[in-house]
Amino acid sequence: MALRRTPLHALHRSAGAVMIDFAGWSMPLRYGSQIEEHHAVRADAGMFDVSHMTIIDVRDARGGNGHAQALLRQLIANDVARLDAPGKALYGTLLNESGGIVDDVIAYRLQDRFRVVANASTRERVLSWCTRWAADFAVAVEERPDLAMVAIQGPAAVQRFVAATGHSGAAALQRFQALTADTWMIARTGYTGEDGLEVLAPGADAAALWQRLAEGGVRPIGFGARDTLRLEAGLNLYGHDMDETTSPLESNLGWTVAWTPKERAFIGRDALEAQRGAKPAAKLTGLALTQRGVMRRGMRVATAAGDGVITSGAFAPSLGCSVALARVPRGAAGDAQVTVRGEPKPARLLRPPFWRDGARTFE
Repeated sequence: MALRRTPLHALHRSAGAVMIDFAGWSMPLRYGSQIEEHHAVRADAGMFDVSHMTIIDVRDARGGNGHAQALLRQLIANDVARLDAPGKALYGTLLNESGGIVDDVIAYRLQDRFRVVANASTRERVLSWCTRWAADFAVAVEERPDLAMVAIQGPAAVQRFVAATGHSGAAALQRFQALTADTWMIARTGYTGEDGLEVLAPGADAAALWQRLAEGGVRPIGFGARDTLRLEAGLNLYGHDMDETTSPLESNLGWTVAWTPKERAFIGRDALEAQRGAKPAAKLTGLALTQRGVMRRGMRVATAAGDGVITSGAFAPSLGCSVALARVPRGAAGDAQVTVRGEPKPARLLRPPFWRDGARTFE
């Protein structure tokens, strides 16, 4: 089957990008040096084509937002009722009945609907899941393949975006807020640990936006650097650090579960309550290698409390060492050993993130 293409595919090709298959999409891995792209986001501003993401609008079939809100309060373990005004957003997880993570999403409250952004790799599963439960509500669930999505990230991202587009309102947004400007939605969200924006716009507008940003000094960034940036920021990747067999309590995402009000019966709540009472046997935590080497997914982690496994690992350009996320026994702490190419290497268990506010978080 042919790979799907975003509206920016031709621009990636013309820029000499190395293209890869990502969840059935032809996406740019890098345009040149992956490390230089990583540092460009940390130091200034970079842009990512994330039009492969699954964008879903949920709205009341008869107008208003009450039924859509009720559906999402059941689907998402975080509580969209906390979004008390249009333009607010939150991060949360969709759970199955056993408390496993169907996907992680960002939900936005807009004037006449909610918008949910999910991963590309879970597209069919999430659409099917939402449609299944929507049958009990007077709600329309609509995928938006007509929309492209561009992320602009870095300490100078907002400034460069405003200069390139004239959308000055973006500068006034707080984290996890969004505004609508004609057919665009501009949100102060991202996946790099830096400040920045994500712009959802008609596909026909994507190439002109990309070119204006490039002319304004924003560097195109591929998926290779996107992964090292999110890992330094301690952000989970679906299918690696969490999936349908792991709960938020085992995936360092307990903070995304809204336990109150008690009567809100979100899907998976009973299983999560039972796990919470018994305390999970495993936890997701961070690792930093203290010798040369690179940790990768699947490597064994030996701790005083028992063995664990790396779920995501890479060399971290901002830190000059390898870092990882790992699922280890709940009581694990302090020193550990990671088997890298058959050789045990010393590491330290750390609470992620590894990078925050322009600096490393550990000595």
